[in-house]
Amino acid sequence: MRRIPLKLILSMLAILASLLPQPAHAAKTLLVFGDSLSAGYGLRPDEAWPALLDQRLKARKLDYSVANLSISGETTAGGRARLDAALKTHRPAVVILALGANDGLRGLPLAQMRANLEAMTASARQAGARVLIAGMRLPPNYGPYADEFQASFARVAQAQKSPLLPFLLEPVASEARFFLPDNLHPTADAQPRILDHVWGSLQPLLK
Repeated sequence: MRRIPLKLILSMLAILASLLPQPAHAAKTLLVFGDSLSAGYGLRPDEAWPALLDQRLKARKLDYSVANLSISGETTAGGRARLDAALKTHRPAVVILALGANDGLRGLPLAQMRANLEAMTASARQAGARVLIAGMRLPPNYGPYADEFQASFARVAQAQKSPLLPFLLEPVASEARFFLPDNLHPTADAQPRILDHVWGSLQPLLK
């Protein structure tokens, strides 16, 4: 019986392997880690801006999939407590950190809020993620506390050398029609505007 050369066998195996279905490529994860403003309070799940972001990434054939772990009512302390588990589970390439609004509305100590935001940013970066910090503002009737609250996000971004979106709700904040009756949470019509606003700061991180 004639022996088949080893090189020929290896070549045939390589050809057969190339014809087999290839495993699906896993998209990189973009983690949105926020509160009700990112969880889509009062909206259908597909209406919130993180869901619209996921649709945009797919439409533009960008290799990312959004994991929205935002929780209504979340504070920076709550986020800090659960971030490590989220990083281990999702191994995100990019994190949008959108927490702090509830700290401010409750008048919690801003030094502690900054410490929590810095710790979360550092943890995400140590896990290999690029971090976009989304800032917030409070109504003027909060007085000097509101000014210090707003400045806190820039201080965290500077300390952690991470990009900052100064005010998540910038494009809708001045128009009451973009808010639900509680005057706190954006409507479905506001979500595409918020997404466009986030997109400008997010794009450079989508390497």
